[in-house]
Amino acid sequence: MAAKLKKGDTVVVLTGRDKGKTGEILQVIPADNKAVVRGVNVVRRHQRQSAQQEGGIISKELPVHLSNLAIADPKDGKATRVGFQVKEDGTKVRVAKRSGDLIDG
Repeated sequence: MAAKLKKGDTVVVLTGRDKGKTGEILQVIPADNKAVVRGVNVVRRHQRQSAQQEGGIISKELPVHLSNLAIADPKDGKATRVGFQVKEDGTKVRVAKRSGDLIDG
C-alpha cells in the first residue's frame, strides 16, 4: 500500500493536547504507525551528560499516532483526506480529497 503521509508533508493535528497545530513530518515510524512532527507533542526531558550530548533539561518531539494526523490541503491549509490517482504516464500521485489538488507532483 502506498504511504498516505510521508516525511516532509505538512500535517494538521486532529485530536489531543496539540489539536489544530500544523507542522512538518520529520520522521515516519511505519512499524508503530506513528510520526514525529516538528513543534507537536513537545516534552521536556532530563538528559544525563554524555560524550556526544550536553546534560540538562531538553525539549524534544515525541511520536504521534498517524490516526491523529491529517494532511494539510495545499490550497487552504485545512485538514483533508488523501486519495490516489494514476496519471496518463502510469505514475501514481496523491490527491487532496477536499480540493482535488495534487499533493506531490
